[in-house]
Amino acid sequence: MADIFEEDTIVAISTPPGEGGVGIVRLSGGRALEIAARMFVSSRERDILKKTRQRVFHGHVHDDAGNVLDEVLLHVMRGPHSYTAEDVVEINGHGGMAPLRAILDAALASGARMAGPGEFTRRAFMNGRIDLSRAEAVIDLVHAQTRAALTAANTAAAGALSHALHELRETLGDALARIEAAVDFPEEDLPELVDAALFDRLHDAHARMVEFTRTADAGIRYREGAALAIVGKPNVGKSSLFNALLRDARAIVSQQPGTTRDRLEETITLDGVPARLIDTAGMRNAKDEVEVIGVQRARDAARQAGIILFVVDASTSYTREDADLTEELAGLDIPVVLARNKSDLVDVNAPPTNDALPLTCAATCDVSAKTGAGLHELEQRLAALLLGDAAPAADTPTLFRARQKDSMRRAAEALRRLLDAKDASPELLALDLREALEAIGEITGETTPEDVLDRIFASFCIGK
Repeated sequence: MADIFEEDTIVAISTPPGEGGVGIVRLSGGRALEIAARMFVSSRERDILKKTRQRVFHGHVHDDAGNVLDEVLLHVMRGPHSYTAEDVVEINGHGGMAPLRAILDAALASGARMAGPGEFTRRAFMNGRIDLSRAEAVIDLVHAQTRAALTAANTAAAGALSHALHELRETLGDALARIEAAVDFPEEDLPELVDAALFDRLHDAHARMVEFTRTADAGIRYREGAALAIVGKPNVGKSSLFNALLRDARAIVSQQPGTTRDRLEETITLDGVPARLIDTAGMRNAKDEVEVIGVQRARDAARQAGIILFVVDASTSYTREDADLTEELAGLDIPVVLARNKSDLVDVNAPPTNDALPLTCAATCDVSAKTGAGLHELEQRLAALLLGDAAPAADTPTLFRARQKDSMRRAAEALRRLLDAKDASPELLALDLREALEAIGEITGETTPEDVLDRIFASFCIGK
């Protein structure tokens, strides 16, 4: 571990821009207390440098000229028992940009430097307080859009994922030590190091890796969400269905075909997954210049979506426009859910009119945007499609990034090669184990390249 007091002392506003009851300016580094002491005057004449047992102080922050900038509460957290494992001072002032900016400027004038994006969390990582999986969970907490995403991020931030990954590394590391000992001391009178029990443990480790990989797509969905494009020919009720799913009259609805000219986007939650619902223009051979642009944007939305919600009018017969659109959607490698809208207008004794659609759909639902019939079933089908059959159980350690999934996949492949060729020479077995260990180390941070770390922490907000 690097000396935690060698770095510059950094400062940043840690609360979002705008007005609020409280705003926080955070300092971290070897001179954090010294810099804070230069700016701060205690209302009870307390010296924050000498009061080692007191953690919270009331007073005022002044500039170099002695002008009062704000009345504050000052929180002192001495390293290594702080977020960054360095000395940390958090100045709680009034939540407006003017007082916070004034406190920030005073700290900069007193010798601190402006923190970069994610630098506080990066210091916590570099100082060994958290590993990379927990550091990434911090930003997932900040960006969580649903309760399920928040629960999963809290589980990871608390160390459940980190603990599971380190258990895997310990199992692989112990196996590697045993195999290398068998290579280095083949003639020694040692107990059997590479035995059936060792391979049983590696089989168990491989099963856990496979399970991590299997549930990763659902974890990524919780964190990133998915785009869900509503498409169909004009006047089938796309905007009405958009409003019904939102439980809000967001899109303009009219009996006149082609009302929607541009794409509308809103976010809904489907079984914990944030889904970007996109209402699009009716897809047809338009002649009006504005409608042509709208239809092209509808096609773009369909091509970029995670799921296509294809809406047809269940009360009318199958048309040439339906055929053209069906053919177009069939050419996209994107799951399609068929929503037969206006089911309230269909005679329950009459045969369905759209059963002949030549399109393989992931699911089909009869719905009525007007009455709400079938909406719950449609939402359930969409959620099941988003999560697949690999939704992780609550409070279960889960991977949440494509980078993490790829590293775990490579680790599982390397271990699979070893298990398939366990009668190979110990030297070859050791190579596969090292590859698996390195891949898991990319998730925890032990073997993550510096440029990857730069990209990860650059995605954090300044002040976190």
